[in-house]
Amino acid sequence: MDRLQSMRVFAKVVEQGSFVAAAQVLDMSNAVVTRLVADLENHLGIRLLHRSTRRMALTEPGQAYLERVRQILDEIDEAEAAASVLSTKPAGTLHIYSQIGFGQTQLARLLPLYSKQYPDVQLDVTLSDRTADLIEEGFDVGIFSVNQKFDVSMVARQLGIAEVLLCASPAYIAEHGAPQAPEDLARHACLNFSLEHLRHHWTFQSTEGTSVIPIASKVMSNNTELLRHCLLAGMGIAMRSSYTLGDDMAAGRVVRVLPEHQINKVAVRLVYPSRRLLSAKVRSFVDFMMAQFPHPDCDPWLVS
Repeated sequence: MDRLQSMRVFAKVVEQGSFVAAAQVLDMSNAVVTRLVADLENHLGIRLLHRSTRRMALTEPGQAYLERVRQILDEIDEAEAAASVLSTKPAGTLHIYSQIGFGQTQLARLLPLYSKQYPDVQLDVTLSDRTADLIEEGFDVGIFSVNQKFDVSMVARQLGIAEVLLCASPAYIAEHGAPQAPEDLARHACLNFSLEHLRHHWTFQSTEGTSVIPIASKVMSNNTELLRHCLLAGMGIAMRSSYTLGDDMAAGRVVRVLPEHQINKVAVRLVYPSRRLLSAKVRSFVDFMMAQFPHPDCDPWLVS
């Protein structure tokens, strides 16, 4: 028995004053309406209506039950109306997961623009470089680099391809000189992410193949912002994704070193659980982000 449907039919029978009138309004047969009310009575173990050939009346338990049914149906209608509004108007809390470097630089710049456009959306942003399960952890949308894994069932939209490059402050170059070849890095102080495969070696790609170059890490950290401050202070040469450079390179606070030697390129993707039945807040954020990065096969963050 569909209890909710039976409750709606019961309420409609009382409202219309007869089974026949209720059947006409509900576009059901009289037999179906009669059966649904009878099923409801059998389920409850009580008689809801007194019936005769000429009149119908509520029993005392039926009157009490009708009052509760009307409250329940009103609340269901309100819940459906609220869900419908959320599906058409961006509102509510948007839970965003992002890789730290992208979040501290790109999201920090873009979220004020998004919020101004969609003021009814509250933003709950988590920055981390660990692998996150969007569904299990309750995120609406995530921003991943190619090095982070996500479930293949997710929808992934590419924002761009970020180049991994080396840079230093002009003060560091003035004091220590610029490396002329990757092998020169062994004589320089390096600012490094505290990842095992980066601690002692950096890998370069060229037409001749792959070169693994020993390096000396002066500072190691898992925090992009800390490494940035060390970089600006002239403490050494850092490996950074182009999207983390922000205005530093454009303003001349850092310069690129070994620009002719390629380290790596990483795809940056916007990931969300499903194309179907997206809430308006998620769809608005996806559309907003894709509009900010209209050339997903290029590096929109690289400053020459």
